[in-house]
Amino acid sequence: MLNVGLLGAGRIAGVHATAISTNPGSRLAAVSDFIPENAQRLAEKYQTTARTTDEIIADPSIDAVLIATSTDTHSDLIERATAAGKAVLCEKPVDLSLARAKACQVAVASSGKPVMIGFNRRFDPNFAGLKAAADRGEIGKTEILSITSFDPAPPPVAYIKISGGIFRDMMIHDFDMANFLMSSVPVTVSAAASSIVDPAIGAAGDFDTAVVTLTYADGRIAVIKNSRRAVYGYDQRVEMLGSEGLLQAQNMLESTVVKSTTAGVTSAKPTYFFLERYMPSYAAEWAAFVQAVTLGKPLPVTLADGVAALAMAEAATLSAKSGKPVALAGVAG
Repeated sequence: MLNVGLLGAGRIAGVHATAISTNPGSRLAAVSDFIPENAQRLAEKYQTTARTTDEIIADPSIDAVLIATSTDTHSDLIERATAAGKAVLCEKPVDLSLARAKACQVAVASSGKPVMIGFNRRFDPNFAGLKAAADRGEIGKTEILSITSFDPAPPPVAYIKISGGIFRDMMIHDFDMANFLMSSVPVTVSAAASSIVDPAIGAAGDFDTAVVTLTYADGRIAVIKNSRRAVYGYDQRVEMLGSEGLLQAQNMLESTVVKSTTAGVTSAKPTYFFLERYMPSYAAEWAAFVQAVTLGKPLPVTLADGVAALAMAEAATLSAKSGKPVALAGVAG
């Protein structure tokens, strides 16, 4: 049984608390948050104890921590937890700073403790099924990948100002998905971005609409489309064209019922947001972490994967500002 400390008690921490508590191989031992009342509230809901982060990290009976705190704390907490001998699952991204994320990677390597980054979409059954079919060669050699990721509405501008920008905060999931599906990182990153959904987002120095093109050493191409506004709901799709066919993971709808009449064909709207869309993937992600740590097997998503996605976000940010393609090697180092 893996005894787990949950660092953070916000919205996403609640999702993780459910995953930890319902997995037969793990036990939620304690919860912390910089607002003690939030930690107490979440702890009571899951019948565990609220403690400070320092207490959780120092407790030798806690085997692992799940970090669901603000991004600017991630690297420090990863380093502290691994130095204390704990396994770590940390929400994306590793850090807002690529240099700091790389330093964290070096520090963790010396500890020898496992660190997994929370790119939960790899564990979505649809995307995982598409990946498995591609790996079996069912559509021949992959040539073009298209990833669509639209949110139903933009977050508050107060969040935008601390998020690190659309590429580090939102599209980073899609950068990791591209690396996962293409089984490699690109050579160049080209971004076009604007703020047309909410002028306040542009005034805060960020974008709300972006398209990124990734080019690979063997000629393959991937295109990622992000928007902070899709009035019909959360839109998450993947399409992969190969030399012998096409694979598609369609959007998830609230219902599979389709009505066809002389007036036309109608179906349900997409699920509203990520909590509704990805709950199964969070559970599968945690199950994979528990299995890897318990059995001493390699983690399915590594700290290196997190650094790679962050490097792509950095390259996209530079490209969007300069209007020119950016070589990933020059950013990743």
